Amino acid sequence: MLETIEEKCQKNGVKLTDQRRIIARVISESKKTYGESDHPDVDELYNRVSQIDNKISIATVYRTVKLFEEAGILTKHDFKSGKARYELNDDHNHLIDIKTGEIIEFVDEEIEELQKKIADKYGYKLVDHKLELYGIKKK
Repeated sequence: MLETIEEKCQKNGVKLTDQRRIIARVISESKKTYGESDHPDVDELYNRVSQIDNKISIATVYRTVKLFEEAGILTKHDFKSGKARYELNDDHNHLIDIKTGEIIEFVDEEIEELQKKIADKYGYKLVDHKLELYGIKKK
């Protein structure tokens, strides 16, 4: 990760209590610990956090995730699963297998340039984007 959640919090003026710091660390380490396509929901985060500090309530996890999302530190995804899932806000896209739920993250310079061209064509400067592709694995 280019910038940690703690660094993003400091940059965005978000105060990190000890409990928020633990939640931030668990989110930051999610991919490394649980795999490339790990996008935990609040229940999964709570289970992971409570293994480190069982005094952290699920309400604290919800409030912290909402705070991080509102500060632009986390991105909320649905992936058509019915549950909100979260990850560090950085510039990449997703390809979701609708049968298995596998999520592949990717960056493609052609897509990035095309998005900028489309925004420019309609008189806009692109400031953010989200691309989710849904598919079924070919045999």
